[in-house]
Amino acid sequence: MRPTVLAYYFPNWHRDPRNADWFGANWTEWELVKAATARFPGHRQPRVPALGCRDEADPAVAAADIDLAATHGVDGFLFDYYWYDDGPYLSGALDDGFLQAPNTDRLRFALMWANHQLVDIFPSRSGGVPDLLKSGALDRSAFEAMVRHVIDRYFSRSNYLVIDGRPWFTLYDIGNFIEGLGGVEAARQALDWFREQTVLAGFPGLHLDGVLWSAPVLPASGAPSAVADVVDRLGFDSGTSYVWLHHFDASTAGFPNGSIQDLRDSAFREYDRYAEQLGVDFYPNVTVGWDPSPRTGQELPYQQLGYPWTSVWDQDPAEFATGLRRALEYLERHRPRHSIITVNAWNEWTEGSYLLPDTTHGSAYLQAVRDVLHS
Repeated sequence: MRPTVLAYYFPNWHRDPRNADWFGANWTEWELVKAATARFPGHRQPRVPALGCRDEADPAVAAADIDLAATHGVDGFLFDYYWYDDGPYLSGALDDGFLQAPNTDRLRFALMWANHQLVDIFPSRSGGVPDLLKSGALDRSAFEAMVRHVIDRYFSRSNYLVIDGRPWFTLYDIGNFIEGLGGVEAARQALDWFREQTVLAGFPGLHLDGVLWSAPVLPASGAPSAVADVVDRLGFDSGTSYVWLHHFDASTAGFPNGSIQDLRDSAFREYDRYAEQLGVDFYPNVTVGWDPSPRTGQELPYQQLGYPWTSVWDQDPAEFATGLRRALEYLERHRPRHSIITVNAWNEWTEGSYLLPDTTHGSAYLQAVRDVLHS
């Protein structure tokens, strides 16, 4: 049986009131994409979207992406979902674009709560920890406000992703979640309340998915220790991965270019360990590439200082197809109850990881998804 393919969707390609306050009227991350330059010989920047720098909050743009994804075997989007103590951020891509598209039911969708610390890397101009814009470590009151909003606005949608009838919800930064709630026991109580509210809304339960990693990438984010124990104590139903770099010691990579084979092998070794150690299913991720250099000050030297001054892994479509085949092998070997593969990402232009067509490779990454996973 062919796997369900879920692509992470990064929603910073439309105008947002917070961004206007922080960076100026009409600002989006397209500004960073357009300003990117080659930082070393052979560096593939700037990346140029073949479809242009579009407004994702436009339902017509969303409709075109939905058709493109569905035609190439992407079954759904996992939207990076931002919610802070004072409410949502970057929600226009989902609320005004995707959900208003006339063909929205052609794709499933679910939320990945991107509850990491939001720091100013738009662009970053130093090698230290950037300034904090918003804290993702929410207390119980703010968490409950988000849960009510999510259940009321999204879970009832006909195309919301469900597993055995239960809405899928992914938690990105488990450590930050625990910190905001005040400890593991308080975090478990909050999640139990989330499950109860989902049942009260008419569902058989909640499918709680957790992003797992051993190597933090974003500044001010940390990987929780004793991953298997935390997954069990918080009652997760599955584990996933967001990006291969979460499973690799970047300080050991070549600079400025890293080995895509080493990156891929490190990730799948860790996936195998998760499959053996966890009491729940773990679903593998395939990453298109990694290059966050557009989020650096382009006038500054490109040095190995940590995110976003990192090594670059620019994977061509053939290597990406190799990763897709590794994911299929993983599913065949470990036989999770549901056959699911996540892909980073649909549109992470400022991290060099996107399925959308560019002027170098066209739609070759999308074609690889269709040819490898659906042949």
